Amino acid sequence: MNFAIESTNDPGTVVVHIGEGLDFRNADEFKKVCQEQVQAGVRNFILDFAEARLLDSVGLGAIFSLYRNVTPAHGQVVFAAVSAPVQVMVQVTKIYRVFPQYQTVALACEALRVPK
Repeated sequence: MNFAIESTNDPGTVVVHIGEGLDFRNADEFKKVCQEQVQAGVRNFILDFAEARLLDSVGLGAIFSLYRNVTPAHGQVVFAAVSAPVQVMVQVTKIYRVFPQYQTVALACEALRVPK
């Protein structure tokens, strides 16, 4: 599984399209892709879960690892377009308290004040 990175009009913000899911099979790849972005100066990550059908505890751990990397530099990790299966995990684990959710990527960009 590959994670597509989409640039925004703000060089410090990217959209990470999660694809089919984030779990034990691809969490290391997710960490690597995100770490490359952090090293390039990205501090804000919009995680697009529109097509995702799976998010497990290992995937959550990878997201928290990203969170720990960007928050010291005043960065943010937000969720966008969370699919119904992933929303179940979000609700059960109450991670909505840590990661703001937006209905669309566009709304997430607006909330992060990404220039148009």
